[in-house]
Amino acid sequence: MSAICFYFQVHQPFRLRPYRFFDVGRSHNYFDEDMNSSIIKKVAEKCYLPANELLYDLLTHYKGDFKVSFSISGTALDQFEKYAPEVLASFQKLVDTSHVELLAETYAHSLASVASKKEFRTQVRQHVKKIYSTFGQHPKVFRNTELIYNDAIAHQVAEMGFKGMLTEGADRVLAYKSPNYVYRAHPASDFGVLLKNYKLSDDIAFRFSDQSWSQWPLSVDKYIQWLNRLPKQHQVVNLFMDYETFGEHQWADSGIFRFLQELPAHVFSSSDYAFIHPSEALESFEPIDILSVPETISWADEARDLSAWLGNNLQKDAFDSLYKLRKKIRKCDDQEILRDWQYLQASDHFYYMSTKDFADGQVHKYFSPYPSPYLAFINYMNVLSDFEIRLSRHLQTRARSIKHNQLIKKLIRDERLSTEKVPVKIREVI
Repeated sequence: MSAICFYFQVHQPFRLRPYRFFDVGRSHNYFDEDMNSSIIKKVAEKCYLPANELLYDLLTHYKGDFKVSFSISGTALDQFEKYAPEVLASFQKLVDTSHVELLAETYAHSLASVASKKEFRTQVRQHVKKIYSTFGQHPKVFRNTELIYNDAIAHQVAEMGFKGMLTEGADRVLAYKSPNYVYRAHPASDFGVLLKNYKLSDDIAFRFSDQSWSQWPLSVDKYIQWLNRLPKQHQVVNLFMDYETFGEHQWADSGIFRFLQELPAHVFSSSDYAFIHPSEALESFEPIDILSVPETISWADEARDLSAWLGNNLQKDAFDSLYKLRKKIRKCDDQEILRDWQYLQASDHFYYMSTKDFADGQVHKYFSPYPSPYLAFINYMNVLSDFEIRLSRHLQTRARSIKHNQLIKKLIRDERLSTEKVPVKIREVI
């Protein structure tokens, strides 16, 4: 029997406020509270709350026969806690049904996997800890930011103890192969890979309400027919998409919620498919081949590579400027600075700097809060300039404090000064 694996990405970045050159060195307030709050509340009303309510009804009605999976970035969870606790509660209610699997990712939905192995591991561990503390579930499967993947990343993720990970079923990687199987990561190991069926996923996520599409309108019956035409020996059809597909990218009046509501019943009555979690797919199906991906792929843009975030000199300059600070960051113990460091790593900041044209360019513009990629770059670099100054000042102060404390302790050790004779103020420093 073939299976359907439904996976949804949930992510919101902390968007930056307009930050001018004259703010550098004067203000450490980087994030636009009003914008972030209003966007979370808007998307909650249009997508998260109604979609979660619908999924809850489906999950409880089918009592485990219908299953879905999510990855929820740390920055999204932080914003739910801050701006929309009812959304967080609704996700917790879904997970409590025991029919939802949560996946791990980078805490800040960052590009750390292509920048720093240490930072990558740190963020993944932090995200795993956050998922467990919030939902009581320990992720078994990993999905990297925007399904970014290559052989080296897969090796790192396997070393962290995950069973497998998700990525894009890119044509240039698969060639003649199908994405509807479980694969083994290269080099041969017990680490499995699940590939997005981008055509069937994007029929829902991108084309559903496109009236110029030859298949519009998309009905559940038509979609089931497409599934039934796939070869019977195929193992798992991976339908991976942004959760905001439901209600935000595809508005409610498009019929997207009705489509989701009716899909399970039609799958059960008109096909031989079952629904499955990613970890179950990796356990249930034997990998048919080794997947070798020496060059990095993702699920973004037509190129399905890193060009959505690192495709021009603006993006590369901002990226390099950010990650050159990582050695200093490792010496930092200021929690606010460390929090801002993570939020500044969100891949969205680099996505806004894209200068692509045509269809890809329109998608970038849709998500960007900036009038142009150049303003996105200038704003980000202004913030980063202040952040670097702030970090350096903190490390200087910390170094002086450590040196001062070491000197006093040495004096006491050398018995040049006894503890009893040390003035109260100095003992407090020690």
